[in-house]
Amino acid sequence: MRDVGTMAEPVIPLAPNVYRIPTMRFDLVNSFALVDDDGSVTLVDTGLSSAPARILAGLAAIGKTPADVQRIILTHAHADHAGGAAEMARLTGRDPELHSADAGCAGTGLAPPVDASVLSGRLYRRATAGRRAFAPFGVAGTFGDGELLGVAGGLRVVHTPGHSPGHVSLLHEPSGVLIVGDALFNVLKLRLPLLTFCSDIALTRRSAHRLADLEYSTAAFMHGPEVSERARERVRGYLGTVAE
Repeated sequence: MRDVGTMAEPVIPLAPNVYRIPTMRFDLVNSFALVDDDGSVTLVDTGLSSAPARILAGLAAIGKTPADVQRIILTHAHADHAGGAAEMARLTGRDPELHSADAGCAGTGLAPPVDASVLSGRLYRRATAGRRAFAPFGVAGTFGDGELLGVAGGLRVVHTPGHSPGHVSLLHEPSGVLIVGDALFNVLKLRLPLLTFCSDIALTRRSAHRLADLEYSTAAFMHGPEVSERARERVRGYLGTVAE
């Protein structure tokens, strides 16, 4: 059995050509690698600023190098997803792509503002005002809801805003792997993301319900391990407890 505490494995296969790369212990933060028929790699999310070393180890474990990375896709512009973006862009020569609603954050390094309707959000907003969340990076391109990206047979963009304005989940249609992003966490159990860091708490709740309408066999989380048995049923069961 894999020891998540010591990160004994640098990469976890989810389906043919789809891999999870843990970048923190206990599966607390993950990136993903998708390999195309020509051997090129698409990297999804770049973790915190400390993540690139883990990402490189994960790529090496599947016989890949930074030169094989042809696309970097971000689910959203938060520090634990875009923190390593500038460094991975430098290493690969590829600027990231992200949803158009979050793209403006790339050049400033500022995360989207958080919802001030709760006390924790107001305190966090005050504490981080004007502070960069991550090193600025260039943007290779943007995408929108419903687009099918030409990645490893097809990666469908599902706009799930609320956690950030441009937050997306990504459905790899050939394998049935849904990269949830931060629409949901799987830390100890299925749960909503930490509301303190959401741009719009009410929209976060509503957007999560989009996952119930998708067809997938594996739910892969940026925070927590994947769910590969009855994934859709388990996600739908949890969402039944979340008011829209």
